[in-house]
Amino acid sequence: MLENLRTLGRVIRTLATKDPVTRVRRFYEIQSPGVEFAARTTRYMNVGYWEDGVTSLDVAGAALATKLADAAGFKPDDTVLDVGFGYGDQDFAWLRDRRVAKVHGINVTPRHVEHAQQRARQEGLAEQAEFQLGTATALPFADGTFDRVVALESAFHFYPRSAFFAEAFRVLKPGGTIATADIIPLSNDTVRMSISSGPLSFVKFSIPDENWHDRTVYAEQLAAAGFVNPDVQSIQDRTWEGWRRFQAARPSDPEFQAEADRSAVKGMANHWRDEKLIKKELSLLDYVIAVAHKP
Repeated sequence: MLENLRTLGRVIRTLATKDPVTRVRRFYEIQSPGVEFAARTTRYMNVGYWEDGVTSLDVAGAALATKLADAAGFKPDDTVLDVGFGYGDQDFAWLRDRRVAKVHGINVTPRHVEHAQQRARQEGLAEQAEFQLGTATALPFADGTFDRVVALESAFHFYPRSAFFAEAFRVLKPGGTIATADIIPLSNDTVRMSISSGPLSFVKFSIPDENWHDRTVYAEQLAAAGFVNPDVQSIQDRTWEGWRRFQAARPSDPEFQAEADRSAVKGMANHWRDEKLIKKELSLLDYVIAVAHKP
């Protein structure tokens, strides 16, 4: 009960926040890590890429990070900027599996930055993985610094995303690539504030109106920032339903029940109970991998 009251207090504080950057930071401080990552082996914070037979968000989350790396065309010795990196699991995977030379991470949430910094030190990667506080629309780097700029399920928060595109263009080297895994509406006709289910409350409360547009506008904004050959592809059929099934089943998972507070388990079950409404609203959301290049 006490944890539920604390969570409610954090929700109220977040909703009362007018500054968009602070609002996003507080949004990611609502859920206790002890609940969010109970009975899990990673701290991926994305909805995942759900291949047939996958039942774990840890596996699906890693698969989405791989999908983004493939789209960005990661090569050994690349210098990568990861904007809105969460807890940084993908960055350590890219260093290990893609052999990129260095990853810089920017994030507005101190909890995330501190965790990633500590992990980098523990794994002896502090020289290859640097994480710091900062915002996507005012990147603290010189022009032409990076080979790749990526945002794994974070750019929908950036205020506005078009300003992030301009900053990404600036800090990329000529020939560099931007790649995002992102959440947008399937249609511009969908009213953002009409989304009302609990699991999709982030749509109403943490996506600015300026970022609420379909694939066509997304590509147009990349082009307006100076990028060429923007390609915005939907992977909706491999994201939302797998994520929904996993989350809806968690309250019944004995391992989750053993690790999470009893009131948190009950709260999550209540959060996901309206399957019909959640499915209906998820059908209005697209999930895209977008790629473009700096000439």
